[in-house]
Amino acid sequence: MFANHDDPNSKPNINHSSLHPDCGNCFGLCCVALSFAASADFAIEKDAGRPCPNLQSDFRCSIHKDLRQKGFKGCTAFDCFGAGQQVSQVTFGGVDWHDEQETARKIFDVFPIMLQLHEMLWYLTEALTLKASLPIHRELCSALDETQRLSQLSPDSLLALDVPAHRSKVNALLLKTSERVWAESRRLLKGYKKNKRIDRRGADLIGAYLSGADLSGADLRGAYLIAADLRGADLRAADFIGADLRDADLSGADLTGSIFLTQAQISSAKGDTRTKLPHLLSRPAHWSVSSK
Repeated sequence: MFANHDDPNSKPNINHSSLHPDCGNCFGLCCVALSFAASADFAIEKDAGRPCPNLQSDFRCSIHKDLRQKGFKGCTAFDCFGAGQQVSQVTFGGVDWHDEQETARKIFDVFPIMLQLHEMLWYLTEALTLKASLPIHRELCSALDETQRLSQLSPDSLLALDVPAHRSKVNALLLKTSERVWAESRRLLKGYKKNKRIDRRGADLIGAYLSGADLSGADLRGAYLIAADLRGADLRAADFIGADLRDADLSGADLTGSIFLTQAQISSAKGDTRTKLPHLLSRPAHWSVSSK
């Protein structure tokens, strides 16, 4: 995949398109393999391996246009990072779980594993696009290659894979990347005189009032920002890996240059046309127009 791992300036062949969902080439795996509990995100409870009652025989959702109105906003925010089509078309070679009941259980068990691998591929791919990561490009390229190799394993090999161990190695590199982004960008940020990075890693910020707050460059890895008021907040170059942004209000917030932020996180939050997003992400259709 890469021209030269020994040259830190070599350009990796990055293809984000393969890490986006292609529902037309998936057999509705997210609607079957995963479980969800009745909550603000899901109107019903469903066990893993049981098809959602809204899933049709052609693998389309019968209420796709009205998911949020009917209490399934969690579905509108879900992103499989392309794991669905990988499992459906590559790992199982186009086998439909409807037709192969004996392998259906295996298909459903492999999907969550592939989901984790593709999420890591997304983060590693993003890390390689960042100028600050140049000094560790070789390590990132090796991790990306290895994760890609693992995603091509057979079903039985995937089921035997020690995903936590691999994720630990990847996370160490992503943390290095995050620290380098902070070191490079802090002089360019509004609060460039900060000598210490704002650390809110894993913090309980549920419902917190952070409107207009300067969180530029902040470490928000794994932070609970559910329903937090982040209107007009400066979130440039902040690290959002694993942060929970469900119903967080990002109206007018500036997330320019923020890292490890996914479409799923953005889609689970609230925002408006003034919200500034990283270039890889798109504004969700359900976001409001700007209020004056």
